Amino acid sequence: MPTRKITFQGHDGHPLAARLDLPDGPVLGHALFAHCFTCGKDIAAARRIAQTLAMKDFAVLRFDFTGLGHSGGEFANTTFSSNVEDLRRAADWMRENGMAPDLLIGHSLGGAAMLRAAPDIAKARAVVTIGAPFDPDHVTQKFSASVAEIRRNGHAAVRLGDRSVDIGRAFLDDIAATRLEPAIHALKKALLILHAPRDRIVGIGNATEIFRAALHPKSFVSLNDADHLLTRAEDAEYAAHVISAWATRYIDLTPPAPPPGAPEGVTRVSEADPGGFLQDIAIGDRHQLQADEPEAYGGTNLGPSPYGLLAAGLGACTSMTIRMYARRKGWPLEHVSVDVTHDKVHAQDAAPGAEGRADLFTRVIRLEGTLSGDQRDRLRDIADRCPVHRTLEQSSRIETRLA
Repeated sequence: MPTRKITFQGHDGHPLAARLDLPDGPVLGHALFAHCFTCGKDIAAARRIAQTLAMKDFAVLRFDFTGLGHSGGEFANTTFSSNVEDLRRAADWMRENGMAPDLLIGHSLGGAAMLRAAPDIAKARAVVTIGAPFDPDHVTQKFSASVAEIRRNGHAAVRLGDRSVDIGRAFLDDIAATRLEPAIHALKKALLILHAPRDRIVGIGNATEIFRAALHPKSFVSLNDADHLLTRAEDAEYAAHVISAWATRYIDLTPPAPPPGAPEGVTRVSEADPGGFLQDIAIGDRHQLQADEPEAYGGTNLGPSPYGLLAAGLGACTSMTIRMYARRKGWPLEHVSVDVTHDKVHAQDAAPGAEGRADLFTRVIRLEGTLSGDQRDRLRDIADRCPVHRTLEQSSRIETRLA
């Protein structure tokens, strides 16, 4: 999906670097993302969440706070309040460019900053926090051994993970004086809190305090055994899909009419992982799923394979066709299920005289109810009239039998 590089002015006049992730189709909503403390707009979790929301027709702006990533300014001169002001500047840029944010998302300290900024971002309808602290001063625990030096010298280089950042005394003073509870209580927006019970950086108790301070509508979703940064692909993936599904409950995403002759709308497939095979799939204006390959074939197995989806289409169409016929006849069919497997076979096994290999779909249909033998046989024949069956049959062999 397309991504535009954006630059706007931060709180102190320095340029802030941003990316605007756009849908491949029409833009129906707008989101603003704030990254975690000393991280950046391009960490894996931020990218994945932005990609997933873009598949839901959101345009997503994610940017580097002052002094981080590709943004200008000195991080040592920033404070929690300056981060909040950078967020307001980002929201202003979006509004001035016709993209006032509907959805606000913040990760870790970025989540705390988003809670503080959210009441001032008027058009936003929903807020999401991921591993956010209730007390922003909590972040000083990450460099507690350097606090005395910072206060003594005015600033100090602090090692955080694999990088060194310069933190100033003003940051400590500002964050110690910040209280989020009034802002959370005055939010007047839907709130989703995502937090991992085993988060070793920001404890789960912070999520409890945020939830208690907020008014309804509010929701909490546990991220199970994820780490604070959602470094595992499956954790970022889960968070992304929870956010996209939840947000559509509060934000009106009215799609355009489907194109003439395509009542189901457009099925759009977009690569999610250039290093693997994961694909995001949007079908029409409501349905979203994924395709992938098994790990043995270089994928991450986060979704069915393309052949798995093809088999699902055949099975679903078969079941629907049988149900439609039995309903019209008034037959006592109580339940239908269809098992489909796919394999490659020698072409001559599929069609006499053919060469090479052909696709074989084996379909096992289970019919429940007090059906006569003739009715069961007729429904088995009706399965072959399924439109997807007929489409595949043009170049494939489909074998069907009743269980």
